Amino acid sequence: MLKNVICPLMLVLTSISCARAESLYIPSSTYALYPPTGSRTVSDVMSRYSPFVEPRLKRYFDNVGLHYPPQNIALFAMKQEQSVELWAKEKDKWSYVKRYDIQKMSGHTGPKMREGDKQVPEGIYQVSLLNPNSRYHLSMKLNYPNAFDQKYAQLEGRTSPGSNIFIHGKQASVGCLAMGDYAIEELFLLAERTGIDNIEVLISPHDPRKGRLLAANTQPYWTKILYRDIEQHARKFNR
Repeated sequence: MLKNVICPLMLVLTSISCARAESLYIPSSTYALYPPTGSRTVSDVMSRYSPFVEPRLKRYFDNVGLHYPPQNIALFAMKQEQSVELWAKEKDKWSYVKRYDIQKMSGHTGPKMREGDKQVPEGIYQVSLLNPNSRYHLSMKLNYPNAFDQKYAQLEGRTSPGSNIFIHGKQASVGCLAMGDYAIEELFLLAERTGIDNIEVLISPHDPRKGRLLAANTQPYWTKILYRDIEQHARKFNR
């Protein structure tokens, strides 16, 4: 237990290499949430970073002719490309805003199955909360496992499908998307201004606009259903 507490702390305080970070197993019960409480509030974060982060955000939206803050946004994450595209919806039309590089993620293509498999999940998610006291600078929690994940975990008798999946800062990650501090500051503030109920997060094994999502024979049968759903949601993101 002591090791599981010390290792996440070392990731932040000593900025250890990505290779070593990937070799560490950080239980999701502590990952990105430890310590579970802190003195900083979301309002504190907004006051601290808004003066120099929001002018950048406004410029991004101005460059594509969109209002800021937007009514709805989508974060379209693609594992193979190691990128996250930011899209905004205005007058029922989705427009591309910006691309972010994923600094670090673990696992491989394919859905997350269980606690500790180090997999980044795949599917359609929402941001469920903003964490201003993350050990990874700032973080946004996803609603994994969602209804789809829970349904097939129950059908297969998987009682521990995992939890506590975040988009966060820094450059180390086990099962989450590490975006770096510069990017997470923008995404965190944008999420607060937009409202977490107005954010869609789509995580795909690769860019479905460049080729169909094909499930491997070793993956469960429902992966085909999942990939069909991802492809359908990705159709609105046409560049």
